[in-house]
Amino acid sequence: MVVSRTGPVVVVGVDGSPNADVALQWAEQYATDTGGSLRVVIAWEWPLSYGYPLSFDGFDPRADAVRVAEKAIAGLTLPPNRIEFETPEGSAGAVLVRASADADLLVVGMSGNRLVASLLIGSVSTHCVHHAQVPVVVVPPDRS
Repeated sequence: MVVSRTGPVVVVGVDGSPNADVALQWAEQYATDTGGSLRVVIAWEWPLSYGYPLSFDGFDPRADAVRVAEKAIAGLTLPPNRIEFETPEGSAGAVLVRASADADLLVVGMSGNRLVASLLIGSVSTHCVHHAQVPVVVVPPDRS
């Protein structure tokens, strides 16, 4: 699918969590308001045990990531020609920073659902804020 590049490119990290859903909604509204496009990104990694990848019959973390991304995209109202998704392997923070290298904005959700935890941003958000070469928006959890 060819993605429209008439406005800003907004990269948003998703992982299936409620906080990522709030970040996705924020990013979609921003893309809608600015005539931009969305690049929905979810990172995945093979689980390790003592440094070796674990293998389970029927377990495919990349396929799981694709399902999460497709579910997230299915709820969007932005025209399909302004949405794309990526499911690269790697740690979430590093993947999001790489995915945003040619973008105009990176959007991530804030981790933590408790009041004290919500005063801090998570390790992925912190990595993005410190390493991204584009502005980063850290969207707080929905408190409604």
